[in-house]
Amino acid sequence: MRSSIIIFILIIFSFVSEPVFSQGLHTSSEKALKSYKDGISAYDYLNLVEAESCFKKAISIDKKFYEAYIMLGELMEKQSRFSEASSNYESAVKIDSLFFRPVFFNLANAEMMSGDYFHALVHFNVYQVQEGMSPKNKVAAGKSIKNCEFALVAMKKPVQFNPVSVGPGINTNDDEYWPSITADGQTLMFTRQVNVINDPGFRGVVQEDFYISHLVNKVWQLAFDAGAPLNSMDNEGAQTLSSDGSYMFFTGCNRASGLGSCDIYFSAFRYGKWTQPSNVGPPVNTNHWESQPSISADGKTLFFSSNRPGGFGGKDLWVSRLNENNHWEEPKNLGSNINTAGDEMSPFIHFDGKTLYFASNGRVGMGGFDLYMTRLNDDSTWTEPQNLGYPINTYNDETGLVIESGGQKAYYSSIRDKSQGKDIFSFDLYEAIRPDPVSYMKGKVYDKETGKLLQADYELVNLSTSKIIMKSATDEMGNFLVCLPSGFNYGINVSKPGYLFYSENFTLEGIHTASEPFIKRIVLNPTKVGEKMLLSNVFYEIDSWQLKKESVIELNNLVTLLSDNKNLVMEIGGYTDSTGSEKYNIVLSEKRALSVVNYLIKMGISADRLRYKGYGNASSLGNNITIEGRKLNRRTEAKIIELKK
Repeated sequence: MRSSIIIFILIIFSFVSEPVFSQGLHTSSEKALKSYKDGISAYDYLNLVEAESCFKKAISIDKKFYEAYIMLGELMEKQSRFSEASSNYESAVKIDSLFFRPVFFNLANAEMMSGDYFHALVHFNVYQVQEGMSPKNKVAAGKSIKNCEFALVAMKKPVQFNPVSVGPGINTNDDEYWPSITADGQTLMFTRQVNVINDPGFRGVVQEDFYISHLVNKVWQLAFDAGAPLNSMDNEGAQTLSSDGSYMFFTGCNRASGLGSCDIYFSAFRYGKWTQPSNVGPPVNTNHWESQPSISADGKTLFFSSNRPGGFGGKDLWVSRLNENNHWEEPKNLGSNINTAGDEMSPFIHFDGKTLYFASNGRVGMGGFDLYMTRLNDDSTWTEPQNLGYPINTYNDETGLVIESGGQKAYYSSIRDKSQGKDIFSFDLYEAIRPDPVSYMKGKVYDKETGKLLQADYELVNLSTSKIIMKSATDEMGNFLVCLPSGFNYGINVSKPGYLFYSENFTLEGIHTASEPFIKRIVLNPTKVGEKMLLSNVFYEIDSWQLKKESVIELNNLVTLLSDNKNLVMEIGGYTDSTGSEKYNIVLSEKRALSVVNYLIKMGISADRLRYKGYGNASSLGNNITIEGRKLNRRTEAKIIELKK
């Protein structure tokens, strides 16, 4: 198709040289000329409403007034009224197609930005064969030709897409955009642009603030203002919530505390309100533009967009990681496989920690910003970004996509009814662009004796790799939430001064989905004589008392407990299931208990504070018939037998 278009163009223009605007205008009407000049004057003073009225009046007087159509097209284009712009440019071309040939670039661009890809392709090709055109626009036209060709193919093969409004609890006549969601899918935070002046017809002064809605019985409830000090007289936006909703990063521009035009800020939710936002500071923020953060589920990796030096174009995607001292490391550019000579923006790292969604206008797409998806390889490189396809991507700018932990439902903002402005919609992702599903563990921590909710520390351990993948604290009401990619063995440890710690291990495979998560009620025992705790994450080789490497983290937690509470004297008790003889099980359980004691002594705990005993199959917690029952019976416990004075 493209070759036939070019042949047609060459036939038309092969004998025509490049014209320029002459001093004379395409009208002989004084009235039309006066309206045109009044329009130019109004346009110069940015009175666009008056300018539009004057240009239209000039055209009504003289239907052949070429320059009035050109100016009206330019005015419409600047207001992103692309369909009207292309109509006016086309009218000018019909009057005199050879008078000002650069108009073909404006016409084609307006057509592309209004979704008329076929005619845009024709007119970009017309522009490309002209001599003496702007080299910059020639390059842009070449890129746009590829976009039009891509769009025409994509529209013939639409992807599955079923956007549904999130409902009146969130969407209003104001603009709602940039959603962010917690891992449990129960809290949605978004940015609302509120008209400051109470006049629906006047939208010159607006305020951007954060609003929050909670999901109750599958319905998003009436959103409420996040309140001060998070919201202020400054504009806040482009936020990312932590997986449990206890803290957030967001973009603040032109603030007194800023290092650049826009910086990234942090705020935490404490005792029912958001804390005073603090500038994240260097090396994340610089005197350049840093914006649109996205925090990973474990809170250790921060993605963002920036125009700082060292990139590949305008705005690039960067990543910074939290080191062991809780400081953000020097950000790294995501590289040429992600970033282009154009702009890359609105990153969203899914809860799985390896699927990244972002917007780019530097790649072949539908024109403007399109949404793309890439996955992290095992060697820390990224796969070739995949365009999410039409009609998810259109001729409009698509940005700000987020996806629930389960990987199936996405949220984004779009203008689907101009009278309603921007609204937030959800839709089901088609299979090829879904991230790995992630479930979560949600819990509350209680005092055993009083039932009081406790604020405590917790850590999540990947037992398959023996690495601590998250360390944090519950909120003041004892709540916590951690994301859990499926297919791994996990251990959790919950601790608080004055209490024995709690530990448990589990495998997340199919049982606990995002819609049916792992919910725990965790009870901490106070450090009193007779209280004991289960050392769930202490493991031994089969039919052996040899400690497995996966036990180290739990054993070190026990070392810390004994070091911090030097008055504790503890007995380590070993238990087995009923497999084997009673004598064999007593010996095995005793040797296993001794292995733990020897490790503690090796780590500096005094031997006179430690006892050990093998109980064999006594005091069974489960039956000895099922696998799960026998697993419960094979255990190691630590019991307080004395409090030294």
